[in-house]
Amino acid sequence: MGKYLNPGNIGFQSALNSQIYVDKTGIIDKMNRVLGTKQRYICVSRARRFGKTMAEEMLAAYYDRSCDSREQFKGKVIEQSASFEKHLNQYDVIFIDMQGMRERTLNAVRHGEKISVVGYLQREVILELQETFPEAVKENEISLPGAMSDVFQKTGRQFIILIDEWDCVFRSDKENGELQEEYLGFLRSMFKDVQSERFILLAYMTGILPIKKYGTQSALNNFYEYTMVKPGFFAEYVGFTEKEVQDLCEEYQVSFEEMKRWYDGYYFEGVGHVYNPKAVVEAILSEEFENYWTATETYESLRFYIEMNFEGLKDDIIWMLGGNRCRVTVRSFQNDMVSVKNKDDVLTLLIHLGYLTYDRENEEAFIPNQEVADEFRIAVDDDYWSEIMGALKKSEQLLKDTWSGNEEEVAAQIDGVHMDTASILNYNDENALSCVISLAYYSARKYYTLVREMPAGKGFADLVFFPRRKYGKNAMVVELKWDKSAQGAIRQIKEKNYVKALEGYEGEVFLVGINYDKKEKKHSCVIEKGVAER
Repeated sequence: MGKYLNPGNIGFQSALNSQIYVDKTGIIDKMNRVLGTKQRYICVSRARRFGKTMAEEMLAAYYDRSCDSREQFKGKVIEQSASFEKHLNQYDVIFIDMQGMRERTLNAVRHGEKISVVGYLQREVILELQETFPEAVKENEISLPGAMSDVFQKTGRQFIILIDEWDCVFRSDKENGELQEEYLGFLRSMFKDVQSERFILLAYMTGILPIKKYGTQSALNNFYEYTMVKPGFFAEYVGFTEKEVQDLCEEYQVSFEEMKRWYDGYYFEGVGHVYNPKAVVEAILSEEFENYWTATETYESLRFYIEMNFEGLKDDIIWMLGGNRCRVTVRSFQNDMVSVKNKDDVLTLLIHLGYLTYDRENEEAFIPNQEVADEFRIAVDDDYWSEIMGALKKSEQLLKDTWSGNEEEVAAQIDGVHMDTASILNYNDENALSCVISLAYYSARKYYTLVREMPAGKGFADLVFFPRRKYGKNAMVVELKWDKSAQGAIRQIKEKNYVKALEGYEGEVFLVGINYDKKEKKHSCVIEKGVAER
């Protein structure tokens, strides 16, 4: 068992030993199908905390010839696969954690060595190859692909290459273009050289960013990429599926409704809703729903990008804070953290980082859940976003005034939110009014599930507030009018029977009509009570 060459199965065993383990061994069967084929070059990029390292430790445990991992996979999904026995513990595995490799390189430099992370990586792995294959690897070898090629020539043994945090150099050394070029050159020599086709059985890389692009071409265009934008057959392995989360909530007697509010929001075609696995596990073990993002990410990175001075970016962030979606073109992003040239690049980067989720069919980005919304709220808590923070901080009082039927105060507070955001939002139609109302009622997300344009009765209700069972609040139906009347909005709610949208809810309903008078530049509000029956 080595540090990099054939590292064994201890890493995967620690996952199995954990109180909560969700079986994702189906990935192995997918990899067995591409071994030794033209499709054997795989790069999977996901947001942090989405189980990338665990997946690689699992692959190492399965393929590594230096250990016996049969017991670890007993009763798991992969055991039922026809390919299970054929490839179990049959190959030489090289497992490289680029984050750890970078830290060890920096430590070597601090102790006087003049060496780059690429040089350090090759030296350390070659040393292990020399120990294992002394007859094959030359004593003065400095090229890792060269050493692996020699091993194959002498022994016929092929390698499975696993690289975790492959993009570490592009994230941690984003201003060091020389190092990035050296690193890409190394990866090309490893995976694009004609010789590498002989000694590589599988190359599996994971990171946060997809492979760096130059123009429209990938720097490693023989890799098949699976990303947060286009996960392909990896979609069910990106995080926890809804069924997996439901099963966990039932087993540990945890509210699925709250779990969904806090950690759902990622959605992939063919799989459906996907949850943040790290947060789900933390919430169950700590018995508390809260923001676990900051344990592994800092809001400074989010703030840096959302405060870039690109036209339309601030408007889009506010629009999404209001619970809306924004159109985004993801194709121009160069897959690094420096070549960010417009708001679409910023939004695409935030999708890859997990701060936004992406609706591929409609090409729209949005904030996925309460946990990430909290991160945005923290990130906008400075002078650059003062107008937004003013609206968010008044939100709780607006909600209380709505519950108490204080129509004048509700109208006045919405006027205030309008004034706070007037310098940013082009307030010229019902869509802008909807955004302001969504911001104004930001705190309502704690007590309600908000649905826009909800099919109801004989039309679509503008905003429906479904109460969360935990808090016992009355439902709300909000209808918006532009240059008409608040009373007319109430009349429309009744005539078109919008209360019917509250299927499954029984009890009192606040009917809220809000109108904006364009000439007076004032809002008016009418609040009445209705009843929803099952």
